[in-house]
Amino acid sequence: MTYYSSYQQIFLNQVSIPIKLLTDYRSLGLNEQDVVLILQIHRYLQQNNEFPTPSEIASSLTISEAECVENLRKLIQKSLLEIKELRNDQNKLSEAYSLEPLWTKLFTYEEEKSKQEKEGTIFILFEQEFGRPLSPFEIETVNAWLDEDMLAPSLIKAALRESVLMGKLNFKYIDRILREWKKKGIRTVEQAREESKSFRKTQATKQYNTERRDTSVYFNWLEGGEE
Repeated sequence: MTYYSSYQQIFLNQVSIPIKLLTDYRSLGLNEQDVVLILQIHRYLQQNNEFPTPSEIASSLTISEAECVENLRKLIQKSLLEIKELRNDQNKLSEAYSLEPLWTKLFTYEEEKSKQEKEGTIFILFEQEFGRPLSPFEIETVNAWLDEDMLAPSLIKAALRESVLMGKLNFKYIDRILREWKKKGIRTVEQAREESKSFRKTQATKQYNTERRDTSVYFNWLEGGEE
């Protein structure tokens, strides 16, 4: 019982850290020494010591105070650590470390990386469908869809597929599709698919009615007159 209680107490005295920090720190240009330094700052913050001195931090590390100062400076330069000014109830200013920039970058890095990869495949897909490299103007057009119109890469790909299906593979037609979707509030591939189905169904109905009307005239002509 005593054995269990002592270990229970040990496990209660913990500092919570995101697993993503331990698995993805290299993607942020950090090394193991940086990570341990960050963990020490994180520990102090959780213990309500918001601005530990380099001497305090270095006392738990294997680096000197001067090295600690240099590493802190590098973290700030990389926009992974921030020093904030705080004002208390007595209107007195104080400083505090913040790891918010680190957490923000850590958890948006994969999203940004995925976004860049998706955007990169758009140009490859366009060149495959057109059977040639894109011109500078065409590249600029795609970038405008992404950056200015803030269209999702998947939606642009859907418009490209639509133009292929309709047999109108050109940038003006694709742009017209995207602008029509934007005007109708279509922001997802699923919505675009439903709109395309509806459009093709309407077009097929119009074509059928036209052919039926023309056939009627044709047969009436054979009988000697039009209705």
